[in-house]
Amino acid sequence: MKPIIIRIDPSNPSENELLRAAQLARDGGLVVYPTDTVYGLGTNPLMPSAVTRVYRVKERPMDKPLPVLVSSIEAAKRLVEISPVAECLARSLWPGAVTLVLPAKPIAPRELHAGTGRLGVRMPNHQVALRLIEMSGGALVGTSANKHGRESPRTAREVIEQLDGEVDVVVDAGPAPGGRPSTVVEIRGDEIRLVREGPVGLGAIKRLLVKCRQRVSAQG
Repeated sequence: MKPIIIRIDPSNPSENELLRAAQLARDGGLVVYPTDTVYGLGTNPLMPSAVTRVYRVKERPMDKPLPVLVSSIEAAKRLVEISPVAECLARSLWPGAVTLVLPAKPIAPRELHAGTGRLGVRMPNHQVALRLIEMSGGALVGTSANKHGRESPRTAREVIEQLDGEVDVVVDAGPAPGGRPSTVVEIRGDEIRLVREGPVGLGAIKRLLVKCRQRVSAQG
């Protein structure tokens, strides 16, 4: 079936139209939506059957975890363990184009983190995405809306060229402004490791990490 196309003015998003997409996502439907980096493919991250469908549609190996986009740090805390240093880093970097890989909480389905026990989370800097995520319960699967191995899409048209007939709704709010997937860093204790290069350089993140360590240490 052809997906429902919902066209949104990013400067004045329609609440009713976004609510329609959010309801589908909460029920396990697949929703394509714009972010500050590329167009994402989302669904209810707590519904294993919906998460599995994302893997199938993307033709993504089941051993590659799926990231999650959140509307707030509080929403992230429901899914992952966030240390004081990690929380300081998140508050410094979000909303923005950095995904933090952290220990998953038991509520996160195994399908989501592929049995690794680690989950990537990010708060995007895009008002349409943030409002949709908030209306969907605070979190959505946030993988790029493309077939595995193909280029990440910047526009709804590019998504439809790859996934037409395989998703339920496409929220079209014009080109994604970034055009490049997020930087991904894994946090273990107070140390970080670069998983994927992206718009934010590792050097800038490390400088913030030093400041966060000092701030947390000073707070006792």
